Amino acid sequence: MSAATPGREPLAGLLVADFSRVLAGPYATMLLADLGADVVKVESPAGDDTRAWTPPVRDGVSTYYLAVNRNKRSVALDLKDDDDVVLARELAARADVMIENFKPGGLTRFGLDYDAVAAANPGVVYASISGFGTTERGRVLPGYDLIVQAMSGLMSLTGAPDTEPFRSGISVFDVMAGMHATIGILAALNGRSTSGQGQHVEVNLLSSALSGMVNQTSAYVAGGVVPQRMGNSHPSLYPYEPIPCADGELIITSGNNVQFRRLCEVIGAPELADDPRFARNEDRTVNRAELRPLLIERLQTRTTMEWFRDIIAAGVPCGPINDVAGGVGFATEIGLDPVVEVGDGEAMVPSVRHPITFSGTPVDYRLPPPGLDEHGQEIRRWLSVGGERLVDAPPVEVVALRPSRDQRDEEAGDE
Repeated sequence: MSAATPGREPLAGLLVADFSRVLAGPYATMLLADLGADVVKVESPAGDDTRAWTPPVRDGVSTYYLAVNRNKRSVALDLKDDDDVVLARELAARADVMIENFKPGGLTRFGLDYDAVAAANPGVVYASISGFGTTERGRVLPGYDLIVQAMSGLMSLTGAPDTEPFRSGISVFDVMAGMHATIGILAALNGRSTSGQGQHVEVNLLSSALSGMVNQTSAYVAGGVVPQRMGNSHPSLYPYEPIPCADGELIITSGNNVQFRRLCEVIGAPELADDPRFARNEDRTVNRAELRPLLIERLQTRTTMEWFRDIIAAGVPCGPINDVAGGVGFATEIGLDPVVEVGDGEAMVPSVRHPITFSGTPVDYRLPPPGLDEHGQEIRRWLSVGGERLVDAPPVEVVALRPSRDQRDEEAGDE
């Protein structure tokens, strides 16, 4: 558990109404929750789709779901039920941030679209995540990460020249869109601090993909070059790929001429750095077919870890190819403490540490990923406090949930 003091997190006091599901939206709201935001996860009575995405599982719960839902409270609201729609609107009216990834326009019939929510809550930062945007042609396309990997061009870049296209090993554009949504939300909140007005933040997977492919999309847009699959090679750097050693492959990334010279010295072939075919990066890139066997000849004389130790010591970036267990193990070995425990006792869930460290307002790990509607009673009760009851709910203790926006305004006016 984190030793952070409650209320000192960077986003402490921020209320997020999370109407998203699966990955992009829940990843964004978990990042916000880790930073102190109070995230209310609104689920259908069937629950977030990822609850059923198994295997693998931990204690009968999908590890996919566990990956992106810590530090949240869950309430199940059926948007086909009029009373639950009223509750959903009340939550949106109180929120600082609302995030959703329904099909574009899908929340309009419930009065939960941006225009309707902003009419009741002008300060809301409302974030929408879609697959292909809200244009007439884009809004009807299903927004699955694999489809975007295919249609963006990423799969055409993944794999060897003589293989079929491959997907990335993770849903890379869902994650990227979630991060872009988080950046947009924080920027809009900063804007609200001076203007007092919220706004609609829109992110789509295809735009995130084209931005995130950086040099590859720039090769086409700025250079007229259509990149092709190169396996593990880099189109503009060499060496920048796995190279065989005596017992496996070592990734070597020589980003400049100084690093290449150091590499040549440590492997006992300093003459390669002076060879006019390899002296400059552009020369090495053009003549990689001639340079690669010369490097392999030297590197196959020793093991991967032996070379890793010496090449790193020489100041040249390199690393062995680990599986996921090896990656977590290496992060642990170098002191990054990648695994945190969220919750206590039987409810404790090992989780991957938030990637950002703050010197003054540390990340907090308050709540394990919630069960479906685990906090439904307290949230329903809270939404009824301070005015006419919206639905009947038994009296329960309300923990760390904020009063309505009207109540907050009154409190602020009394100070």
